[in-house]
Amino acid sequence: MKLTEGNSGYKVTAPIMIIRKASVKVVRCSDYGMGAVSCMLLFFLCCLISEASAQLFTVCDDNDGNYTANSTYNNNLNTLLSTLSSNTEINYGFYNFSHGQNADRVNAIGLCRGDVEPNKCRSCLKDAGGNITQLCPNQKQAIIYYDNCLLRYSNRSIFGVMETSSGFYMSNVNNATGAVEFNQVLQNLMRDLKGKAASGDSRRKYATGNDTTTNFQAVYGLVQCTPDLTQTQCNDCLDQAISQIPTCCNDKIGGRVVEPSCNIRYEDYRFYEQTTIIDPETPPPTVNTSTGESSNTTTIVIAVVVPTVVVFLICCLFMCLRRRKARKNLEVKKEEREEEHEEEDEIKIAESLQFNFDTIRVATQDFSDSNKLGQGGFGAVYLGELSNGQIIAVKRLSRDSGQGDTEFKNEVVLVVKLQHRNLVRLLGFCLEGRERLLVYEFVPNKSLDYFIFDPAKKAQLDWEKRYRIIRGIARGLLYLHEDSQLRIIHRDLKASNILLDEEMNPKIADFGMARLVLLDQTQANTSRIVGTYGYMAPEYAMHGQFSVKSDVFSFGVLILEIVSGQKNSGINNGENMEDLLSFAWRSWKEGKAINIVDPSLNSNSRNEMLRCIHIGLLCVQENLVDRPTMANIILMLNSHSLSLPIPAEPAFFMNSRTRSLPEMQSWEYNSRETGSSEAILKSAQESENEASITEPYPR
Repeated sequence: MKLTEGNSGYKVTAPIMIIRKASVKVVRCSDYGMGAVSCMLLFFLCCLISEASAQLFTVCDDNDGNYTANSTYNNNLNTLLSTLSSNTEINYGFYNFSHGQNADRVNAIGLCRGDVEPNKCRSCLKDAGGNITQLCPNQKQAIIYYDNCLLRYSNRSIFGVMETSSGFYMSNVNNATGAVEFNQVLQNLMRDLKGKAASGDSRRKYATGNDTTTNFQAVYGLVQCTPDLTQTQCNDCLDQAISQIPTCCNDKIGGRVVEPSCNIRYEDYRFYEQTTIIDPETPPPTVNTSTGESSNTTTIVIAVVVPTVVVFLICCLFMCLRRRKARKNLEVKKEEREEEHEEEDEIKIAESLQFNFDTIRVATQDFSDSNKLGQGGFGAVYLGELSNGQIIAVKRLSRDSGQGDTEFKNEVVLVVKLQHRNLVRLLGFCLEGRERLLVYEFVPNKSLDYFIFDPAKKAQLDWEKRYRIIRGIARGLLYLHEDSQLRIIHRDLKASNILLDEEMNPKIADFGMARLVLLDQTQANTSRIVGTYGYMAPEYAMHGQFSVKSDVFSFGVLILEIVSGQKNSGINNGENMEDLLSFAWRSWKEGKAINIVDPSLNSNSRNEMLRCIHIGLLCVQENLVDRPTMANIILMLNSHSLSLPIPAEPAFFMNSRTRSLPEMQSWEYNSRETGSSEAILKSAQESENEASITEPYPR
């Protein structure tokens, strides 16, 4: 791995790292029985490798499963990677392409540093394409980072999506002289470069520059985003990367932060070349001054050529307008046909999912009480078994739900399109007379509240299971908010709506109150507040404003319930009843955060529990802008080395005035990786729990 030129080196964990979200595998010299001398020889050998093959970091993501050899997905991936060296878009240092259909579709992004020549760019990406499938065999998602380029592929849509997880940072081992001024000059330079890069076009978002301190110490910087990001996304990504400098590279003369969607680097020497030009300037016309010809010849030529060219251009323009009009008419007709086909497809989907009422009645033994699994605000749920032996769960909606046949079918078609391992799968529906039935996959271990709030049963959920449940819920919400073809806000996330399969993996259920919003829509309003008190965000409960941050608030409450084993509605505190979020806030402020943790849990994972409490309190802040997104939450859960911000004090429903941040006792929990000292605050007021009502709405 090539680290620096003319410097004493970088502080790194290992020359090559292979990271999986579920586990971390670090390839070190000791793993191969090498001694210190052999290890140094290997390191210097890595330094001699060409820049095109200077591999820095590899991330193998198995969260979305694996593919099998010679499968359709494997063939699509090989086809996609084989086009890297021939695709003309790489002339601009950026490549994005897809191959395949539906579940076997592979999406890939290749990005070269802005100063890398096209031939070197192709060579780097070709090496990356050859190595990534060897380092990450059979993974459906992977990222490989080189000094000159990065390559990533995934089975989900990654174009135009800002990704800040699965990255890494490196720092130079040498400290800067006059560190305070050096850091200030560095921050100013990075902010200036960030604006220049973010304003780039769809082919390149890249900027370099330099500055000097008063003691003549030079600072050279480079920032870059993948060009498929918007200006705002690029700004946000680079902001996050720049904010990592005090964590990774404080007072150092060089460092880099590399993420899938953007990267930054700075040194005290010029480490980059001149930026390659995208659109070369048109060369000036050649003027012949060697002859003594008079200007009459030129005048005659102009008099003849110009009118001819003008007439020709007018004719071309007329023909283009006619063709454009004809093409527009064809496109309108094509769109109309596509809409008709889409409507037909929706009808076919609805018809293929419809169950016969008698079939469901027989499967549930005529909806007998012995088959009843539970009763909710929308109706009863029954256990059933189809004639083919498949076990199902049938929700029989209340007859006075007020939802029409068309709206009901539309909702079914909507939920069927959501396919994720942390969402309960809808198998079909039944619509007959006043009967409206929803047929789901059967999840055997009931709901989370059945275990977590029962003094005897909660012992079955050790911390490892609880932490897996928290991360699974987070992945399901991220899919609803960002990764599915739709953007869904659940609006009723709570413990009773989290079902557990046979291995205690969580599945988010009950989309009766979910709302579909536009992909670029950040917030919506409603005049009718629905949901479960105690889990509802203050802006939604008081003003009817809901967004993905409303679900984040509910998720924060859920985290604290899982860690504590207590309902949010109230816990006994001596002679007084105190809601969970108030108790969590007060305990943390007093430096007694361990009091929040369920006593039935052992303390082996104490740091992880306290980190989850920290994340939960970040989620329930009063100002929705301050709450993290689900993408950032998953990054926090997966990376123990990431420093967490101190949250603002949350709101209380019974007293919604904003309170100033009190002077707090800082409580140190000594993270395994960071050893940092962090303090946390408390959450929002709740009222009565389990108060759910349905709100029908048009699609």
